[in-house]
Amino acid sequence: MKSYRKYLAFFRLRFSTGLQYRTAALAGIVTQFVWGSMEVLMFRAFYQSDPGSFPMTLSATCSYVWLQQAFLALFMAWMMENEIFDSIVNGNISYELCRPVNLYSMWYARSLANRFSKAVLRCLPILAVAFFVPAPYGLMLPESPGAFLLFLLTLFAGTGVTTAFCMLIYMVSFFTISPAGIRMVAVSMVEFFAGAVIPIPFFPDRVRKIFELLPFASMQNVPLRIYSGDLAGEEMLSAVALQLFWLALLILLGRLLNALAMKKVTVQGG
Repeated sequence: MKSYRKYLAFFRLRFSTGLQYRTAALAGIVTQFVWGSMEVLMFRAFYQSDPGSFPMTLSATCSYVWLQQAFLALFMAWMMENEIFDSIVNGNISYELCRPVNLYSMWYARSLANRFSKAVLRCLPILAVAFFVPAPYGLMLPESPGAFLLFLLTLFAGTGVTTAFCMLIYMVSFFTISPAGIRMVAVSMVEFFAGAVIPIPFFPDRVRKIFELLPFASMQNVPLRIYSGDLAGEEMLSAVALQLFWLALLILLGRLLNALAMKKVTVQGG
């Protein structure tokens, strides 16, 4: 029990630090609301051009967009911490290794806190404004209290999957001279395969079925579709089970890479 308190302390410290950046959060709110509005208008044009040919209703799609913008900080892979990459490259990682903590657990706690602090500052204003946007372009209510509760649970699990994937990128950086290349590829993969650019249901069936098996679909795809009512029944239960599977597997892989890196770590610079 005592071993977890120090990681909880790292979480609280990083979370409270992240809450101080209110001006940046305000700029993010404006940017995300404008971007969300443009996406809603884009989908509106698509739905009007060919009604009835889309896998999600316009109301569900618009809710998906607003939730995506409100919780952007939780699911975007490009919100990795430059401080961690810099410490690996410039040799400051040596200070981290002197601490009596597990490096993976410490960075995981910090990364979670960093994402949640950004999301807390930005989500409520975006959700409040989106809720008052006229239907079907605004944020609709979930179908039931149970669906909302499951949305919250999968929201946290999806954030855990995203953080665990980013932790893999941090760990792989120990074996490279520069993390820029692997970071760029990883961010692009998440953007495309997770449904950040185009919601996964909009892909052809064969492609969609493959995408849904990948860990990226367990990030934002599951909670946002559960809230909008597009994911229900056995398909929803399968998606949740797969989400938990990828969460456990990615954390295990990250810990294995961490153990391997600690055996062969070489400090560059100093």
